[in-house]
Amino acid sequence: MKKIIALIVFGITLFSNAQQKITFNYDSAGNQILRELCLSGCNPLAKPAKEEVKEIEALADEDLLKFSQEDVISYYPNPVKEELYIKWELKDENYVTSIQVFNLTGQLLRSYEPTAHNDNQNIAFQDYPTGIYAVMLYYNNGEQKSIKIIKK
Repeated sequence: MKKIIALIVFGITLFSNAQQKITFNYDSAGNQILRELCLSGCNPLAKPAKEEVKEIEALADEDLLKFSQEDVISYYPNPVKEELYIKWELKDENYVTSIQVFNLTGQLLRSYEPTAHNDNQNIAFQDYPTGIYAVMLYYNNGEQKSIKIIKK
């Protein structure tokens, strides 16, 4: 009986000292970027591990993001910090004639016109504020595709 009471008292003291809280981190634009449930021993000063960012020259095909497996457009990284790399395949004489970057209000920020033999484009994002952007790709046959990009 003494062991059971001692176990109950130990359990109560253990759980009464546990910290249970939810912490939130926000970026400079006020967007929530991290929500963390902390059950015990939380350190509010601890910084999350930095994710590895590859140089564009070191990208492999498995690093590139696609809409679907059969799609011909790939891009990296998303979310982007400084520069977005977009690559597409030239199929059936169908090529990208124009790339446009829009903000959430629909304002055109930048337009690029790659040449017909070009199959990739780097888009600078370092001058844009944190937020969500739409990158539109226009093809010579009238088709268009959009990519939602998050800027950190």
